[in-house]
Amino acid sequence: MKNIILLGPPGAGKGTQATRLVDSRDMVQLSTGDMLRAARTSGTDMGRKVAAVLDAGGLVTDEIVIGLIDEKLATSGHGGFIFDGFPRTLKQADALGELLARKGLTLDAVIELVVDDEALVGRIVKRAEDARAAGQPVRRDDTPEVFEVRLREYYKNTAPLIGYYWAKQSLVQIDGMAEMDDVSTAIAKVLG
Repeated sequence: MKNIILLGPPGAGKGTQATRLVDSRDMVQLSTGDMLRAARTSGTDMGRKVAAVLDAGGLVTDEIVIGLIDEKLATSGHGGFIFDGFPRTLKQADALGELLARKGLTLDAVIELVVDDEALVGRIVKRAEDARAAGQPVRRDDTPEVFEVRLREYYKNTAPLIGYYWAKQSLVQIDGMAEMDDVSTAIAKVLG
């Protein structure tokens, strides 16, 4: 069982690689966005807290997100966890470390998908063009203007995690601009 964090800016391919790990290694992807949407409609105490915050237009607190992750870590019989979209800040990284320690779990690797920002914007624009050509809706965040805001937000809040995990000797950098299969092969080597 391996527990990992996938780091990288929006559009780096984290979701694609997480899906491949779920399929090939029976890992559980813990996507905070998916967990919040599921909790909101679950009817649980935590779900009611999430719904109240979201319905009021607020941002979900770190404590609520950690609570949701805590609930998910109770599941077993899998190949490990992939933290996707969490942690996003140094405070959240500390909270995740404390939670894993309480559960007797370890973080086996933090995999950063390293990308070229200019090429990344081009990748997102192409994704939007491909969707239009296929008659599919274009994701709202796939416009260059919105994407550049998301990219700035990533570098401001999440990029400090790179140094944080490097100092803990947990960080492994992989070329996120490589072909998808090559990225998957590199991740598989890290996981052994």
